[in-house]
Amino acid sequence: MEQKLVIFEDNEALRNSLVYLLNSHTDYVVVADFNNVVDVKKQVSQYKPDLVIMDIDMPGKDGISGVEDIKEVRPQTTIIMYTQFEDDERLFKSICAGADGYILKKTSPEKLFDAITEVLNGGAPMSPMIAKKVISSFKTSRQKDSIQIKYDLTKREAEILQLLTKGYSVKLIAHEMNIAYDTARSHLRNTYRKLQVNCGKEAIAILLASKII
Repeated sequence: MEQKLVIFEDNEALRNSLVYLLNSHTDYVVVADFNNVVDVKKQVSQYKPDLVIMDIDMPGKDGISGVEDIKEVRPQTTIIMYTQFEDDERLFKSICAGADGYILKKTSPEKLFDAITEVLNGGAPMSPMIAKKVISSFKTSRQKDSIQIKYDLTKREAEILQLLTKGYSVKLIAHEMNIAYDTARSHLRNTYRKLQVNCGKEAIAILLASKII
């Protein structure tokens, strides 16, 4: 069954290219595309997309506000921010608003398809440069230790958090760590409880807000 996509992008040439590209994939169909998010609630309620590809800088109302509106009327719709911006502030605001992935416009079509597949399977895809910002706190053992101490995480929970910030789904985390799926879920639940969040994107947002990342 084809996954329904909606695109919000004010650059007409880029938007048309995305429509053509995504419709060329047998698993996806672009049911609508728009150059702004002024009427996003009505549009998402009408088309009921599985996935939204969202630009940030648009006329009248920005894409981050659009994400908040979408999650209000249709929380099950996943959203990938598709933008030229790499700065921490927009990344943080997008994640807090409810975005499920953050991909730069210079990303190759192949990587865009990978990101769409990943987010529809429960992952949190990010462009390499964005992922680098998010996981920078894990580059040294000292930084890992500081995260463990700050949130009272076990070594295993800190390792799982590292994979989570790379965009791994629960299934991929279990495979990477060679543990059972239910064990991975249990560790994630404990991590969320300690961070006082309900999901992976909120965990990443907490790390960004705490200046740990």
